[in-house]
Amino acid sequence: MSTSDATMQALAARFDPAAAAGLDLTFGFNVTDEDKQFSLTVKDGTCSLQEGANPDANATLVLDADTLKSIQSGSSDGTQEFTAGRLRIEGDPIVAQKLGTLFPA
Repeated sequence: MSTSDATMQALAARFDPAAAAGLDLTFGFNVTDEDKQFSLTVKDGTCSLQEGANPDANATLVLDADTLKSIQSGSSDGTQEFTAGRLRIEGDPIVAQKLGTLFPA
């Protein structure tokens, strides 16, 4: 299992269903150094993790595996990584900010 596989499973396990009530969003993750893509779909209090790209993602985070792990573990946050140039967001950056509420550290 790759670093990003384990990290994405750990992220999905932190899902807060109460924070997702009424939402219908898809987050994409492009892990560049492992050439892996994932999507997290959040819909009406549920979350599903899929391997592979989702062309309909509302926001896609482009980052390496270490940055993903750092954000997931809470040792860093998306804002810090974005400012440092280690995270790029494709799509709606406001939607990407919801990750912290939906998947609290």
